[in-house]
Amino acid sequence: MPLKDRVEAVLNVGLRVPSIMLLEVLYRWDVSSFFQKIQRSSLSNNPLFQYKYLALYLHYVGYILSLVLLTLPRQHLVQLYLYVLTALLLYAGHQVSRDYVRSELDSGYEGPLYLDPLSMNRFTTALIGQLVVCTLCSCVMQTKQIWLFSAHLLPLVARLCLVPLETIVFINRFAMIFTGLEVVYFLASNLLVPYNLAKTAYRELVQVVEVYGLLALGMSLWNQLVLPVLFMCFWLVLFALQIYSYFSTRDQPASRERLLFLFLTSIAECCCSPYSLLGLVFTVSFVALGVLTLCKFYLQGYRAFMNDNAMNRGMTEGITLLVLSVQTGLIELQVIHRAFLLSIILFIVVASILQSMLDIADPIVLALGASRDKSIWKHFRAVSLCLFLLIFPAYMAYMICQFFHMDFWLLIIISSSILTSLQVLGTLLIYVLFMVEEVRKAPVENMDDVIYWVNGTYRLLEFVLALCVVAYGVSETLFGEWTVMGSTIILAHSYYNVWLRAQLGWQSFLLRRDAVNKLKSLPTASPQQLQQYNDICAICYQDMKSAVITPCSHFFHAGCLKKWLYVQESCPLCHSQLKSQSQPGGASPDVPAEAGQGQPVPPPVVQEGPDNPPVGELPDNAPPSQSSGVEDATQSSASGGDVPLSNELQAAEAAACCPAKTQTPPPPPSEAVLDSWPVPVRGRLPSSAPSASLSRASPAVLSAVLLLALPCNVTRHLELISWFSRARVSTPASLALRAWRSPRWMWASVSGAGLRRGRPA
Repeated sequence: MPLKDRVEAVLNVGLRVPSIMLLEVLYRWDVSSFFQKIQRSSLSNNPLFQYKYLALYLHYVGYILSLVLLTLPRQHLVQLYLYVLTALLLYAGHQVSRDYVRSELDSGYEGPLYLDPLSMNRFTTALIGQLVVCTLCSCVMQTKQIWLFSAHLLPLVARLCLVPLETIVFINRFAMIFTGLEVVYFLASNLLVPYNLAKTAYRELVQVVEVYGLLALGMSLWNQLVLPVLFMCFWLVLFALQIYSYFSTRDQPASRERLLFLFLTSIAECCCSPYSLLGLVFTVSFVALGVLTLCKFYLQGYRAFMNDNAMNRGMTEGITLLVLSVQTGLIELQVIHRAFLLSIILFIVVASILQSMLDIADPIVLALGASRDKSIWKHFRAVSLCLFLLIFPAYMAYMICQFFHMDFWLLIIISSSILTSLQVLGTLLIYVLFMVEEVRKAPVENMDDVIYWVNGTYRLLEFVLALCVVAYGVSETLFGEWTVMGSTIILAHSYYNVWLRAQLGWQSFLLRRDAVNKLKSLPTASPQQLQQYNDICAICYQDMKSAVITPCSHFFHAGCLKKWLYVQESCPLCHSQLKSQSQPGGASPDVPAEAGQGQPVPPPVVQEGPDNPPVGELPDNAPPSQSSGVEDATQSSASGGDVPLSNELQAAEAAACCPAKTQTPPPPPSEAVLDSWPVPVRGRLPSSAPSASLSRASPAVLSAVLLLALPCNVTRHLELISWFSRARVSTPASLALRAWRSPRWMWASVSGAGLRRGRPA
């Protein structure tokens, strides 16, 4: 960004901060108590204070003026501040002239100036001050008519001409009146400027609303005014003034406990109005953004900023603070009670920041454990951050238990930190298992089952805690104070953190149980059948010394097929449903039919090598005849034509029957499925069902963050749009409609396009 743009951005924020300060002062100013004090004082006889309603109207005029300063364009705002600066300079010139006249009257000397050194010094000082004021006024107003601002030089000229002191007093008053008339003339000549600005602004607003709508108008004003940065700067100025006022009245240094109390009390003093509360919300959001940015930079360096996640931008913590403050009536409490409540709210916000840090660190740590990266510095950074996230939440929970009496509501609050530590412990345990498997020559048996049960343990703890929060919230709603906001949060929490988690967990358990039952019902291939088949496993691309046979006559390793069935109930090659003996009808009665039908096929994780090219590419020695069926389907799908399902199955079976060295790897999945999969384990399939629509946010953050989870369906639509933009295939309306109604057809078209793009020239 050029220097000029940076200066303009700083001015755009800095010049609007006084408008928020004025709103804060007007909110804190009690007009009724102000007039009661005036009536009890000697000023009650002053005619100016007899018009109480006029002063009330001026109070509302102050609100209008602050809103005008807030919404005025930057060019007009700079010009307005220049006018105000000129008025202040003229007032300073008047003060210098009045002080000089008073000093001359006190001295009583009326002779020549050069005969009295004191009079000469006073005259020289006043003359230099007036010349500086006149020069600055002409520069600010950008005019060469410096005489317009030289009225305050008349008393000095009169004193230089040996005019009597009594006459100099009248000359000073004349100079003041002349300057006032100049100001009145300037205001009268620009009286219609506010009306013209308001008229122009109204015309532009109407045009924007007619063309783009109210939402676009609101977003444009949000970006032009930079409201988050503006409110953050306003709150920081308010907080700095509060700290300065405290230390300016204290001589002795404060102790450690006193500093903590001072910090909380100062924050509580800066949250007594809606404007200061919004400032604190945006300040907390930017602090959380800075902490999360440092966390990503510590883990990945500059590569972390290439793939920025929109969900890790600190808005969760800010909205949490806002919802809890509104729910508890924070600004209506006294300062001591407000500081007490803020300590609990800030604890919850810090717990949410730690949870967001864990969401950033968890996939990076697991990826390091599953990869073969031997960089000690990368592993040290990941493990050290995990150790910090393991110890610090537990320390926070211990400290808050020292300050407050242990109760059920306190247990609900500290459970967020406890669950964060448990999640970090599970992540470190999986990381250690990966590293042990890296050291061992032979793979660890049932590694996926171990990882599944480790993840399932703390997921179960989260679910139990979510049930406790629901029970506590329902009891407070029934027997305590009932509020609409609290009931809404409890309902959202019950749906997203209890019902959906229970449903997904139960479906995952049923899929694993059904996979084991189906695997037991499949026959084992004999050595003669394996020798006659003479092929490799289509999942792991390794030789088969033992295998099971599916009802569609395909051979797989038992362990590979079990991992596949944990996620899908269909054959990896032909996508036909695998039927167990106990379920002659096909799919499991306990598992919904959508779990295995109509979904894109997840990718088999392949150990890449010279004989096994990456997924989506064909080997160099593949003959053209072996991929003709797939390429025909690809060409048909890319042109928007209908792709029969039989052609797809024939192409898949033809590829399965090819020799091992020329076999075409299975096509890659769509981007939406890849985004919803967990971190792939080396040589293994994921051991749990995808759950991209749910975040790992702890349910103990008093359920405020759950309001952000409402647009989860929007995320799915965005993933579909992202897939269409990255697939590089034609997307007319009919193509999109068929892809939406038939996911298998969409899968065939995408896989064909991926194979065609991956074919070497």
